[in-house]
Amino acid sequence: MKRSLFILLLGIVAILQACEGPMGPPGPPGPEGAPGIILVGEAFEANVDFTAQNGYLVNFDFTRAIEPSDVVLVFIRWETFNGNPVWRLLPQTVLFEEGVLIYNYDFTRNDFSVFMETTFDPAILDNSWTRNQRIRAVVVPADFASSRIDFTDYEAVMKLIGATEEDVIKIQPRN
Repeated sequence: MKRSLFILLLGIVAILQACEGPMGPPGPPGPEGAPGIILVGEAFEANVDFTAQNGYLVNFDFTRAIEPSDVVLVFIRWETFNGNPVWRLLPQTVLFEEGVLIYNYDFTRNDFSVFMETTFDPAILDNSWTRNQRIRAVVVPADFASSRIDFTDYEAVMKLIGATEEDVIKIQPRN
């Protein structure tokens, strides 16, 4: 008796697991896209020198204002490995015997700045830390910002926005 009850219950569970209900009612229509808005990420590149004359800060203008909800990520070429650049997301912190150096950035809808902060006199730094630093700023549209990727991975960010090396726009500092 117990065995036939067990087989019957097992059969009922199998049948219920395989059932699929009718399709539910359609949801409300989504909002219409704003005319003329295209979700496109952009990437900008510049070589910068951090000097006492520019206050160890360089400013850049975007080619056009970004959307208020967009995110800007700035990467610095940290080194080259097997002929390929290694990009690191800012901020980056370097510890010296004299103190701490931080490469950092900020942005608005119209521009962005990349700067160095130190706990010591930056004039003592070797030129390899202050001159000819290559940076890339990537504008990530808000619709992509919630994606589940590692935003510290430059290659993944470029793939997310659909940009290639040929799409990177060379820019010059404003100051």
